[in-house]
Amino acid sequence: MTQVYFHCSNSREVRIDRSGEAVSDLTEARDRAACIVRSMIMGRDAEDWRDWVVHVNDDLDDEIFVLPFAFVLGKLH
Repeated sequence: MTQVYFHCSNSREVRIDRSGEAVSDLTEARDRAACIVRSMIMGRDAEDWRDWVVHVNDDLDDEIFVLPFAFVLGKLH
């Protein structure tokens, strides 16, 4: 298991994940990132999420991959 962190950002804002989550592989990390995207866009605010991304980082704060919200949004339609 590896501890990864899911930081979300756009050009104006950054939301830092301070607790992270243990995942067993990159597939699980990608699936968890997609779940985070879906939970944020289902919120009650009127945010335009298209320019947001999830930065998936390891416990040394090295970026593993980036998942654009637009990628997940495209799969919702």
